[in-house]
Amino acid sequence: MAPGEKPEAAPASSETVVSTVDSINCVPAGGRNEKPMADVGSSVPAAAVDSDLEKTIVIPTSNRNSSNNLNSNNGSDGGDGDGADSIESKDELSLSKGQCIALVATVTGASFLNTLASQSVVIILPHIGRDLDIPDTRQQWIVSSYVLAFGCFLLLWGRIADIYGKRLIFILGSIWVTICCVVNPFLPSEIPFDLFRGLHGLGAAANVPTAIGILGTTFPPGKAKNYAFSAYAAGAPLGSVFGNFVSGLIAEWASWKWVFGALAIMAGMISVAGIIFIPVPLTPPVDRGSLRSKTAAVDWIGATLITVGLLALMFALTEGNVVGWTTPWVLVLIVVSFVIIIAFGFWQHYLETKTTRPPLVKVSVFRNWRFTAVMVIMGLFFGSFNNFLIYATYYFQDYQGLSPLQTMLRFIPTGVGGFIIAFIVAHLLHRVPTFFILASGHACVCIAILLYVVPIPPTTSYFAWGLPAMILSVAGADTAWPCLTLFTSRALPQEDQAVGGALINASGMFGRAIALAIATAVQTSTMASARGVNIQNVGPVEPWDEPSLKGLRAASWANFVIALLALILVVLTFRSMEIIGKKPDRPERPDGMMSGDTGDDLERR
Repeated sequence: MAPGEKPEAAPASSETVVSTVDSINCVPAGGRNEKPMADVGSSVPAAAVDSDLEKTIVIPTSNRNSSNNLNSNNGSDGGDGDGADSIESKDELSLSKGQCIALVATVTGASFLNTLASQSVVIILPHIGRDLDIPDTRQQWIVSSYVLAFGCFLLLWGRIADIYGKRLIFILGSIWVTICCVVNPFLPSEIPFDLFRGLHGLGAAANVPTAIGILGTTFPPGKAKNYAFSAYAAGAPLGSVFGNFVSGLIAEWASWKWVFGALAIMAGMISVAGIIFIPVPLTPPVDRGSLRSKTAAVDWIGATLITVGLLALMFALTEGNVVGWTTPWVLVLIVVSFVIIIAFGFWQHYLETKTTRPPLVKVSVFRNWRFTAVMVIMGLFFGSFNNFLIYATYYFQDYQGLSPLQTMLRFIPTGVGGFIIAFIVAHLLHRVPTFFILASGHACVCIAILLYVVPIPPTTSYFAWGLPAMILSVAGADTAWPCLTLFTSRALPQEDQAVGGALINASGMFGRAIALAIATAVQTSTMASARGVNIQNVGPVEPWDEPSLKGLRAASWANFVIALLALILVVLTFRSMEIIGKKPDRPERPDGMMSGDTGDDLERR
């Protein structure tokens, strides 16, 4: 283009560029920034982010050609590209700072309540089992029923939220959680109690990924988004801490049923806050006309396949340590679950490449090796961090014989430290290269786990090693989580933000199930060997018992290996990544090319 020459207007069907954002003003979730999914099968103008997520480039988002489009960067950059539709727009409707804070606090409440609902029940399991006459071997299902339903329905709810509206699904999910928490303590027997725990997980699966989607579509890249995702990251560890705190106090002074009363009150507050503070979309999230056509847009076949596959796999992983891994039906169920999950992948690929129907998940995003690595890192990291919290609880409460209240007091540093670290990280995300933040966080968790592995005498003061371990663990969680979720949000287009939230959470839950199964298997086999019995007769962890201590330390070794694998993958994947939280600021030319780009550069991208 000659100097001074005006660019020609692009025809309606041509590719255009979405401009980079020059401010940190907020865009209401589901507003004019969202692209209707009805256009998935047609050529929709979109922008993408390069390997450092700092440049705007042009790609078409035709459903049939999405695989090639997403990987165009990979072909030119040696696999380093993060090609994906940008979520930026020049059409912004600002929210006040107060509105942004209220919105972030509301959706962070979903993450907080999710971990609180799981962790708070762990401490009161013996009380529930005694009142409902549930044997020790089946008490795990009080927790597992929630975790199974939550993990298996994340992807379905993520896609439904992207179609029907994130605000609507978030509010409905929160109301559903409130109802389940109100009903649960009044159920008199094991089966209905476990059933409603599963229904509780179903509601959490609706509002947790939707919360990430709301943040992703509301905040453009920059400082405001960094603060939002860092605050959301603090929700999970704070939920774990307050779960111990609430259940510890209640177990000490009142009936366990009040734990569910507290959960119901908090869920009700989140529901009301969602109605008040989450902005109503200016336009419908998906322009599909009737309710029937919206329902038809959901990939129900894919939803059934992935839900059944994950349910079978997580059930087998949960029961394997109870009935033994050599039990025939456990092995058969694992094989069947993998077959179903693989079939789901082929079905999604078929929908994306051969039809114009939107798949539940665009499998082409996994051809971006860095995006795939983030999902694996999330599974490994969350699995090791979750195991750290579980085995620290076992150590204090079962091995040292501390009361629930005394155990809770030892977890307080993770809450206080997590709150402080989350906002320190928010200041660093747009200043410090992502690799250093991620690597430091993973190293902190590795060191925290090591403090439970090394042969420190159990009578050593908590302040000498327990306190540093707690602070290091939450430092790792609150640095890794915002980096991984920010990357996922930046790597996916507007219409897939809730699905992105579902993917990152599903990866974490899947990693948690596998990591816990591995650690439990190592623990029980070590204890059985030390006691000279078979695994089926190994028995529980006993206070100040040497075989119990050996089993707990062996499990922590397994956790350390899992955390170390995550750290190694971070080094291999992100060492060339720069600043993920930085606002894109490269000047853009009207014809869709960055300053200094040649036509060949644009064509390669």
